[in-house]
Amino acid sequence: MPSASTGASTTVAATPSVPNTDTTDSRMAPGGPGYRRMSFALFLAGVATFALLYSTQALLPLVSADFAVSASRASWTVSAATGGLALFVLPMSALSERFGRRTVMTVSLAVAVTVGLLVPFAPSIGALIALRAVQGAALAGLPASATAYLAEEVRPKALITAIGLFVAGNSVGGMSGRVITGWVAQEWGWRVAVAVIGLIAVACAVAFRMLLPAPRHFAQGSLRPRVLARTVRDHLANPLLRRLYAIGALFMMVFGGVYTVIGYRLTEAPFSLPQGIVGSIFLVYLVGTVSASTAGRLVGRVGRRGSLYLAGGTTTAGLLLSLGDSLVLVLLGLVLITAGFFAGHAVASSSVSHTAQHGRAQASALYQSAYYIGSSAGSTLGAVAFHAGGWAGTVVMGLLAVLGVVSITVAGSHAARAAARRAPALAH
Repeated sequence: MPSASTGASTTVAATPSVPNTDTTDSRMAPGGPGYRRMSFALFLAGVATFALLYSTQALLPLVSADFAVSASRASWTVSAATGGLALFVLPMSALSERFGRRTVMTVSLAVAVTVGLLVPFAPSIGALIALRAVQGAALAGLPASATAYLAEEVRPKALITAIGLFVAGNSVGGMSGRVITGWVAQEWGWRVAVAVIGLIAVACAVAFRMLLPAPRHFAQGSLRPRVLARTVRDHLANPLLRRLYAIGALFMMVFGGVYTVIGYRLTEAPFSLPQGIVGSIFLVYLVGTVSASTAGRLVGRVGRRGSLYLAGGTTTAGLLLSLGDSLVLVLLGLVLITAGFFAGHAVASSSVSHTAQHGRAQASALYQSAYYIGSSAGSTLGAVAFHAGGWAGTVVMGLLAVLGVVSITVAGSHAARAAARRAPALAH
């Protein structure tokens, strides 16, 4: 596939089967000193981050009932957190250049878990939304710093595996947080459920700080707003990167909208499921973990454009299946939506650092910002659509987002072909 079709090269990095044996490289590698501690520490950071970030998502029907607010109003407890993260991920990436990756991650987790312990005592929906926004902003220090820490402290041939463990922590945290809150809330209410998540996050944060090795290869930079602004401007001027950012945001709109609203649908007729069972629906996330891990092989077979089309088609099929009134069809639809989303996200996100020729940390931060803006927008728009037209309204919103992904990919393909036609003419 031509690189401009999605904004990325077709090169796929492969995970090596053996570690780097270069004894002159003092960075960490599998089997070497500190590698296992580092991997487990960042895995726990990933668990805490996503457990906190989406702690209210499975509880929205209970939040609505407690504060007597609509689904769209309650959904802001999710949108505020993801929106806060989206807004602050780029500034946090700059702070980590000056103060160090470990310091920024530690402070971010400390603030986020402290706010997490205050969330159960929110006296109103407005206070709850405000606390969640602060929590999301604090959590922005994790994705902004973790990949940079790994790139500096881990040998290149082991980097993909190390980042995979951090992403696995994200997935496990997102899934387990929703499942745990669902069952706890069924017995003791949503406030106790988010308190339990807060305590789990405290334990993860303490273990993270104790286990993570001190950085040995960090080179302190300076906070130079003009340089940062120029780098960001260059990335946003790159049409290939813009397409990748838009694709990530649109896929996340679908995912955020569906999983924000699904609790309302399943607790209402004709399903009328208890809160614990609704929370367990998020075990479907395991499908996404597999889908993301196999995306590299998929790209190797059909290219990035083909992979995005397959991801979009799978997501579309899942959305349409979920319209059925059979619980089996709804669950199958969620499986396909989840698989399609994670595959599309993996293809888009893995292309960003390869496409960016400089300022890769900022390029990645911009992708994460777009990704979480998509999550925030999807959570709100999905809830608004559900309020206006039921589950069918949320499905229509998702289908429009997928149509956007396909349109952007097609436009990229046309741009690539046009560039290929111009190249011979320039050569003459």
